[in-house]
Amino acid sequence: MDTSVIIFSVVSFIVGFAIHFAYKMVKDGKETELGKNKAQVIIRDAEKEAEQKIIKSELKAKNLVEKKTSELDKMVREKQKELSKIEQRLQSKEENVDRKFETFDKKMAEVEKREKNLDIQKEDIRAREEELDGILEQAKGKLEEIAGLTREAARQELVNIVENEAKHEAAKRLKAIEEELNSSAEERAKDIISIAMQRYAGSYTGERTVSVVNLPNDDMKGRIIGREGRNIRSLELRTGVDLIIDDTPETVVVSSLNPIRREVARKSLEKLIEDGRIHPARIEEIVEEVEKDIKKEIQKAGEEAVFDLGIPNMHPELIHHVGRLKYRTSYSQNILSHSIEVAFICGMLASEIGYDSKLARRAGLMHDIGKSVDHEIEGSHIEIGTDLVTKYGEPAEIIDACEKGHDPQPQGVLPLLVQAADAISAARPGARRETYEAYIKRIQDIENIALTFHGVEKCYAIQAGREVRVIVESGVINDEEGAVLSHEIAKKIEKEVAYPGQVKVTVIREVRSIAYAS
Repeated sequence: MDTSVIIFSVVSFIVGFAIHFAYKMVKDGKETELGKNKAQVIIRDAEKEAEQKIIKSELKAKNLVEKKTSELDKMVREKQKELSKIEQRLQSKEENVDRKFETFDKKMAEVEKREKNLDIQKEDIRAREEELDGILEQAKGKLEEIAGLTREAARQELVNIVENEAKHEAAKRLKAIEEELNSSAEERAKDIISIAMQRYAGSYTGERTVSVVNLPNDDMKGRIIGREGRNIRSLELRTGVDLIIDDTPETVVVSSLNPIRREVARKSLEKLIEDGRIHPARIEEIVEEVEKDIKKEIQKAGEEAVFDLGIPNMHPELIHHVGRLKYRTSYSQNILSHSIEVAFICGMLASEIGYDSKLARRAGLMHDIGKSVDHEIEGSHIEIGTDLVTKYGEPAEIIDACEKGHDPQPQGVLPLLVQAADAISAARPGARRETYEAYIKRIQDIENIALTFHGVEKCYAIQAGREVRVIVESGVINDEEGAVLSHEIAKKIEKEVAYPGQVKVTVIREVRSIAYAS
């Protein structure tokens, strides 16, 4: 239809143009008769041509309409087929849904039926439980009448019987386990410890908080004090110690809790006495020289310790901290000597059990490294030591040993080795000094703890408090209870008394039979 309109417009335009042209020729007066005839001919030809084109356009439009109508009918038929298929699918789904609803209704009916049956069964069970409770109450009443005991008394009696049987069984099993372990482990442990102790021998130095400087004569005291005390004040301020000058002839006492400061002051004073020039400027100069010398000695001591132990790749700052232990004491032990000894013993213990001896020696040397600066930094020497070895890149095993080596129950092979070596070093004869009063008090505390337990008749602490022999009443404590008693006494001693090494608790039960002949 659009094409025919276009053709019709074109034809109309041509006809109009021809008429206009003819009209123009007539109007201008130039037309001739021949022109009129030609114009008529042109008009007729144009009209014919227009009619033919209109006919052709109508035919084309008709064909186009038929074609489009056919395509539209085809599309409609296809859509109808699709709609038919969709309707079939929907109908099928509806049928499935209907079937599912029917199945669901059936199941719901079955569930309701089962619920009714369960309610009936619950009622039946409740009735039977009530019946059984009544029978049980009657039985308990009869039992109470027969036994002459109340329910609470019978329950307590049963608990006591079960508890006594459990204790008896536990004691028997504990004794059997101890015998089995002691038969093999004790000999092996003694061998390992004795070998490690025999393979190392070390010397000890006593703990002191003062150093004594001998003077050539008593006149030197006045020179050390100086005019209005300026020399002694300058020395004390520069070194951080107290100088005690009293009536003791030809002696000056240097007092300080910091051993490095005390050593600096002692050496500085000796150099000043030897030099003879004692005044604040010279004191400043000498103290500075001595501090440099002490620093070199500390580094040298640390390097020698690391070299003797065969420990490679240690941070220089950590070596310096090791050297500082030379001027640190604890429980009358020089910490550097103690750490070296612990390192050697730890390495020997490790070699006996097949562990890495080099790593064990390293851990033994580092176990008290925090004591090198514990008087300068807040915190325990364990925390400080752990921070130091972490800061200077020590292996994870060394960090773990420093952190757990002082725990009551350390976990891991290396912390256990360090703790054992530390205890051996501290427990060796002459390793540590303690006052007579503290020693006597510890012995008395151990004996008093053992005497607090039921059935203990006498108690004796022997071997400098390293063993406790407990004599029990044979009629009160049997063999199995004796095994339990030894463990309970040991736990209480471990909790309440501070002691070096270990305390062995031996429970002795003696049966005496006496008869008289007359």
